Amino acid sequence: MAVSPNQTVREGEELDEVGLKQFLLEHNLIADTNNVLTVQQFTNGFSNLTYLLKIEGKEYVLRRPPFGAIKRGHDMGREFKVQKALKSAFSKVPAMYAYTEDTKYTGSSFYVMEKINGIILSFQEAKKRQIKPIEYGTISNSWLDTMVALHQVDYEAVGLGDLGRPEGYVSRQVTNWGKQYVKAATDQIPAAAKVMRWMEEHQPKTYHHSLIHNDYKYDNVAFKDASFKEISAVLDWEMATLGDPLMDLGTSLGYWTMHSDNDFVKQGISSPTVFEGNPSRSDIVQGYAEKSKSPVDHIVFYYVYGLFKIAVIVQQIYYRYKHGYTADPRFAKLNKAAELCCNIALKSIQTNKID
Repeated sequence: MAVSPNQTVREGEELDEVGLKQFLLEHNLIADTNNVLTVQQFTNGFSNLTYLLKIEGKEYVLRRPPFGAIKRGHDMGREFKVQKALKSAFSKVPAMYAYTEDTKYTGSSFYVMEKINGIILSFQEAKKRQIKPIEYGTISNSWLDTMVALHQVDYEAVGLGDLGRPEGYVSRQVTNWGKQYVKAATDQIPAAAKVMRWMEEHQPKTYHHSLIHNDYKYDNVAFKDASFKEISAVLDWEMATLGDPLMDLGTSLGYWTMHSDNDFVKQGISSPTVFEGNPSRSDIVQGYAEKSKSPVDHIVFYYVYGLFKIAVIVQQIYYRYKHGYTADPRFAKLNKAAELCCNIALKSIQTNKID
């Protein structure tokens, strides 16, 4: 099955097709600007905008920032650089074709890359496929193997040593995500302040360094086929950097809602991980430790951090929605999702558990 977009582009998120065809011509991706270009949009994501381009019998994917977004967190050049450099050591990324910061083509920076075929396992896709519980063992194993492989990439050898500053990464993240939450806040969420204060006081001081994806979950990978034994590509690299790999794991755990979780939690953070047969969050931690041959300490901190980061991300999207930068109706209740993540994080602190 091919990863497929919707048939139409959302109103207000159209591309300048004349400028876009000129760009494709200049980078030898098409032969003639007079040929018909068809543009469709992938509408599952909540952040950067992704389009399918069809022209001259070819298919490309274009990524650009959301309309009205600041560059921080939506750096197209960073995404392009990471994936282009990674390709030689970590095959599970799309091929990168061209990037520009020049706004004359479509009004923003963007890049064009290979279209990946495969299965993106969103909640809706998993439900539609009626995946059997036993299959989730294979799915989670493939997913976890790929995460561990990414964390073992020699980032200096592939030319990504300047991507970030791994020393002091944990402290900076705790501080920066707290600042971003305060800046994007729209509602009073008492748990948020308690979680921020706890993270400041309980953050690990020593940790390993690696390349991290920072948004690694089921629907940010493309499985090669319905056997789910192999991942074709990891997608959405906008937050990739150098830091503590357990921060990556913690973010994944934040998205890892379980069958045994409260119904309100499962509805608020919908994920294929809620279906029976998926391992628990603790099982994922144990599997990561075994596959990476590294101890996983302070796991409550990393889980709480992951939940809080998700809270900030959805709160920032809600802030854009509330202030009219996007009319996407999916964003209308993301402030409630932010509150939910903060409340779950506080409960984990109070119980010292992640399941």
